[in-house]
Amino acid sequence: MALAGATLAFASTGWRAHERLADRLAPALEGRNLWVTGVVASLPQAGPSGLRFLFRPESATLQGLPESGPAHEPPHLPSQLALGWYDGWFDDAWLAEPRPDVRAGQRWRLPLRLKRPHATLNPDGYDAELAWFEQGTGATGFVRVVRGGPPAELLAEGVAHPVERLRQAVRDAITRQVADGRTAGVLAALVVGDQAAIDRDDWELFRRTGVAHLVAISGVHITMLAWLAGLAIQAGWRRSRRLALWVPAPLAARWGGLLVAVAYAVLAGWGVPAQRTVLMLATVVVLRSGALRWPVLGVLLAAAVVVTVVDPWALLQAGFWLSFAAVALLMLSGPAHAHARTRGAQQSAQHGAHATIGQQPGWLARWRSPVTEHVRTQCVASIGLAPLSLVFFQQVSVVGLLANLLAIPLVTLVVTPLALAGMLVAPLWSVAAIGVQAGVAGLAWLAGWPLAVWTAAAAPAWVLAGALLGAALAVAPLPWALRALALPLLVPLLWPVVLRPANGQFDVLAADIGQGTAVLVRTQHHLLLYDTGPQYTREADAGQRVLLPLLRARGETAVNLLVLSHRDGDHVGGAASLLAALPVHAISSSLTADHPLRQRAEPHQRCEAGQQWAWDGVQFSVLHPTPEEHAAARKPNEVSCVLRVVDAAGHSLLLTGDIEAAQEAALLRRHGVAAAPAAAQPGLASTVLLVPHHGSRTSSTADFLDAVAPRVAVVQAAYRSRFGHPAPDVLARYQSRGVDVVRSDECGGWAWHSGDAAGQCTRVVRRRYWHAALLPTATPARALAATPVAPTSPAPPAPPASATR
Repeated sequence: MALAGATLAFASTGWRAHERLADRLAPALEGRNLWVTGVVASLPQAGPSGLRFLFRPESATLQGLPESGPAHEPPHLPSQLALGWYDGWFDDAWLAEPRPDVRAGQRWRLPLRLKRPHATLNPDGYDAELAWFEQGTGATGFVRVVRGGPPAELLAEGVAHPVERLRQAVRDAITRQVADGRTAGVLAALVVGDQAAIDRDDWELFRRTGVAHLVAISGVHITMLAWLAGLAIQAGWRRSRRLALWVPAPLAARWGGLLVAVAYAVLAGWGVPAQRTVLMLATVVVLRSGALRWPVLGVLLAAAVVVTVVDPWALLQAGFWLSFAAVALLMLSGPAHAHARTRGAQQSAQHGAHATIGQQPGWLARWRSPVTEHVRTQCVASIGLAPLSLVFFQQVSVVGLLANLLAIPLVTLVVTPLALAGMLVAPLWSVAAIGVQAGVAGLAWLAGWPLAVWTAAAAPAWVLAGALLGAALAVAPLPWALRALALPLLVPLLWPVVLRPANGQFDVLAADIGQGTAVLVRTQHHLLLYDTGPQYTREADAGQRVLLPLLRARGETAVNLLVLSHRDGDHVGGAASLLAALPVHAISSSLTADHPLRQRAEPHQRCEAGQQWAWDGVQFSVLHPTPEEHAAARKPNEVSCVLRVVDAAGHSLLLTGDIEAAQEAALLRRHGVAAAPAAAQPGLASTVLLVPHHGSRTSSTADFLDAVAPRVAVVQAAYRSRFGHPAPDVLARYQSRGVDVVRSDECGGWAWHSGDAAGQCTRVVRRRYWHAALLPTATPARALAATPVAPTSPAPPAPPASATR
């Protein structure tokens, strides 16, 4: 039976995965200009840069071709598209102004440009392609309205998706009623599940204080609303003799509460966490409604089975494990308090006896039990879920226990009911807004405490297993002598051993950040960050989205030196977020004195050729620009900081920024083979080369490549970059010289240890079937596994190799 069930589960999941992968955009349609008629299928999420929404296509044609005809088959599109309609912030946006009002349920004829689901992928990073796969999104893209060209055309209003139309109407009403936009965003998230309406700073505050689960439509809200509805239904049901004889009041309360939970989950967008919670509640209601008496853990296990049958990929979501672990911990810890509850019941009975002779129990006695239970619940959840928080997010809120003790009653019992009641009486939204503002003020005070958040590096599997066992022991109803074993099991997770390179060696991680540059260079005791990637939108950048989570997972608590090669946005776009969140001991850049980042970049030193230093047996040399080149520069690319890193064995890395042909020629004059003796100044020969200017035609000249003679060339560029990076003729120059080209759009984050023969591509190491397929020409990810990376010149024996993450 078990084998048959497992086989059926694997077969079912595999078949559904095949169906979803088949419903993806054909590669031939990527980047093509399309006219698509369809319906807005979700609540549009507004941001500073524009709108994002789901779109269900009905028909499509290539722009410039007739709608139909024997010579032109209409292109087949996936059943669901994730679109953006931007306000000109993105490089890929050509927009007519003003953008029309887009509403759920409208039918539009839109000019689109689409691509297959493809996102950045880094070690320990967020997997956006999994989220698209789970949502059934077969293509992403943007509305391309060219100025002077034919506009997008609204064909009809309100043709489908009535629930989404209702959600948008409620969100608009909240915005009109509540003047403060940030508070209105929190209320919209609580009522209709529009999490994009929450301000970026508020999200960070909620994460730091451990209450982010309260402002999302999570199991807490849905379960609490179902419980309150069940109490109300049961109280009313008992007042009718006929109803009570027809269906028992407890049974009616269970099913009524479930129906309310379903209605709330649908109003909130029917997201994956809401679906999971409804399935759990439905399973519990069905089992409790039968004649059999199920053990509580059996009910929990049955709910988990139902959830995974409906959505097998829920097993890959942190929310799944946090939800079920929280319930399981509360169940396991319950028996320890059975005696206390029995004594409380006896005291209640005594109070009842006193009441019969005119003595009523005091308010303190009536409130002691629920308050005590609330405190116990939060203690169990905070302690028990802390290891899982470190496992999934590499951080845990130290003030989370106190924050949840105060925020859960406020949000679930006051703010959320008032916000929902505001759909009937709009002024109640203003009352709920007062509660939100008071809660945010209290959370901001807690977040300002020292060590409000504990961060730790990602730990190996054996540490994770031990820590989870330790958390279970800490809250289990066991003697304290056994509970004490939890401490040694938890310590390795709180202070994991982070393996660093040996003295004289260094690690490199060329992060996958889209169109831009960000490279981490780690020696035994120091970290250098070369550039910080792009700013994606007005509210998101590579520093916040990619680099900070990556640094946290690697156990990095500070950056010893931040090198900002030049002022272009795809190189310094993430610097502000990084400087605000992480200590940076020193900064070197070519930024001018009036650049906004210079006001925050202290201590600052201008990068100039000739600067050299050594960290842990690794030599660093700045090769460009000279003071004269700084003075004569006409554009930022000309003063890109060029940095060369060499380990004790002669393995080397050359970081080039966006230098172009003229700067490459200048480097050849100063550092070429014939320019000067090697003892006088460093040469250009390097094992690994960061391809100049992302592979632009203006760089990577033949003479420069011959002088550097790299074994591996790393290109950091976006998938289907509109700039055409890397250019085909530039790639041909590298390939003709036998250089292995690693492209971030095909490789993901690329990691290399200077003492190893080969690097690692994240898209190979973390390869899963929902990830974008490697192109037939994408050889680097496969070739590097078997191609040794040799030193560029004879060198003394290397020091003993150290283990790397």
